[in-house]
Amino acid sequence: MHVLVLGATGEVGLLLIEYMLRDSHTVVIYARTPSKLPDRLTSNPSVTVVKGELNERDALKSSLTGVHAVVSALGPSVKKGPLHPAGTPIAKGYALLLEVMREMGIKRLILLGTASMKDPHDKFDLQFWVLVNGVALFAHNAYKDVVAIGETVRADKEVMWTIGRVPLLTDKQKDNFNAGYIGDHRTTAWLPRRAFAAFLHHHLIILAFTI
Repeated sequence: MHVLVLGATGEVGLLLIEYMLRDSHTVVIYARTPSKLPDRLTSNPSVTVVKGELNERDALKSSLTGVHAVVSALGPSVKKGPLHPAGTPIAKGYALLLEVMREMGIKRLILLGTASMKDPHDKFDLQFWVLVNGVALFAHNAYKDVVAIGETVRADKEVMWTIGRVPLLTDKQKDNFNAGYIGDHRTTAWLPRRAFAAFLHHHLIILAFTI
């Protein structure tokens, strides 16, 4: 498959592309700062890099040409959480992305979310309650942006979307994961970045059989 990746300069994005190239997918990386990408990616013939911002329609449209699906590891930076800008900029970027996807007939989006995006299947879990309310209190703009991303994506009735809501991400080198809902005794408040990259890749594999 030919896949557009957002958030490719982050740790999850880099791990995801590693999985994708291993399975012979071709990748378009849409990045604000392509200089952050390692040479092993920028020199790979299966990788195309497009420089652009989330609010640049023409650049987004160019990056989506010929793409079968979009996978996004975008989200507010944990380190910059308290300094995240107001106005839900990432959610607005997703709104433009979805608009351009609809125009171009691209129907599949798989993206990173967090526990701040509530789901009716969730149950109470103390660890997640502390995590979500801590973010809402100490990184309120980031919290509002994440919630708005969930609302924006879920409101789209044309694009088929999957939101993988992550807890706290760790650097453990494990790729096994459990998918479920908060409070279902299957999910925990910690998840290795490599495992989340494997989750995204797993959904790409499923998608490949439906195209």
